[in-house]
Amino acid sequence: LAMASQTVITVQPQFLAAQQLGEWQTGLLDCCSNCGVCLCGMFCFPCLNCQVAGDMDECCLCGSSVAMRTLYRTKYNIPGSILGDCCSIWWCSPCALCQLKRDINRRRQMGTF
Repeated sequence: LAMASQTVITVQPQFLAAQQLGEWQTGLLDCCSNCGVCLCGMFCFPCLNCQVAGDMDECCLCGSSVAMRTLYRTKYNIPGSILGDCCSIWWCSPCALCQLKRDINRRRQMGTF
């Protein structure tokens, strides 16, 4: 009798779905990329706050919160940290909110929001 060599599999092959890192569609200070959003953020911050919250199906008071920014960033796999989100909201709320709204608008145009 001839013994056939058998290969013993000790590790099962696995499929790893690597998530691509995302990025913000515009920078924190890219006001000129959408002047309408920027003007709304500067002169009617509560209005823009409610628009962003509405876009994300949240309470109107949540639009400019650290939690909202962090939720959005993690949803689209945008690198960053809660500390970075907190600093953006704390020291530059209008800019951070405008960036978020511009990003929502662009992702909506691309059909990925």
